Amino acid sequence: MNTQKYVAEAIGTFWLTFAGCGSAVIAAGFPQVGIGLLGVALAFGLSVVTMAYAIGHISGCHLNPAVTVGLAAGGRFPTGQVAPYIIAQVIGAIVAAAVLYLIASGAPGFDLAKGFASNGFGDHSPGKYSLGAALICEVVMTMVFLFIIMGSTHGKAPAGFAPLAIGLTLTMIHLVSIPVTNTSVNPARSTGPALFVGGWALQQLWLFWVAPLVGGVLGGVLYRWLSPDDPAGAVTGK
Repeated sequence: MNTQKYVAEAIGTFWLTFAGCGSAVIAAGFPQVGIGLLGVALAFGLSVVTMAYAIGHISGCHLNPAVTVGLAAGGRFPTGQVAPYIIAQVIGAIVAAAVLYLIASGAPGFDLAKGFASNGFGDHSPGKYSLGAALICEVVMTMVFLFIIMGSTHGKAPAGFAPLAIGLTLTMIHLVSIPVTNTSVNPARSTGPALFVGGWALQQLWLFWVAPLVGGVLGGVLYRWLSPDDPAGAVTGK
C-alpha cells in the first residue's frame, strides 16, 4: 500500500511543478494574452486543488517536503514515512522540470538564463529582494501554509472543503511572494527547475530547502499547540 502512496505523491508533485512552473515559463509573459502574476498564482493553487481531490484519499496529497515535515511535527504524519515521501516528491518535481524543458525549449528564443521559474534572492529575485527578506518571507509563508493545512484537515473542520482552503492559500501566498523569491514554500518545486538552470539557482537552492522546512515545522507545532484535540482519523496521509 505504501508504494501507491509514494507514486501518488510523485504524480501529484509532478502536476504541481509542471502546471505551476509551466504557467510561469510558457504563459506568464506570452504576448498580448500573457496570464501574468495572477495567472501563475492561480495555476499553483489550482494544481493543489485538483490533485487534492484526485489523490488526497491515497497519500494525503502533500506534494511538498515542507508539508510532510510540518505534518510530522504537528503529530499528523508518521515520521517513518517522511523520507520516502520527500524522495517521491523530489522525483516528481525533477521529471516535471524535464518535461517542461522539452516543451519550452521548442520555442524560438528560449533561454534558461531567463530563470526557468527558479527561485532566487538578491540579483535573482524578481524584485531584487535581499537574502534576509527572502528568508523571512519563505519561513512566514510556509508557516501560515502549514497552519491552514492543519486547520482545514482537522477532524472538526467542515468536511470536503480542505482542498479549496489549501489551494486558495497557496494562491494567496504566490500573489504576495512571487516578487520576493518567485515563491517556493516547497523545496521539491524549487529543486526541479534549479537542476536545469544550474549555476546561481543551485547555489541559492539551500535557502529554498531551509526556510520552507523551518516554516513548516513552526506551523505544524503552532497548530498542534493551539488545537491538540484532533479526533482520530484526521491524520493526513496515514
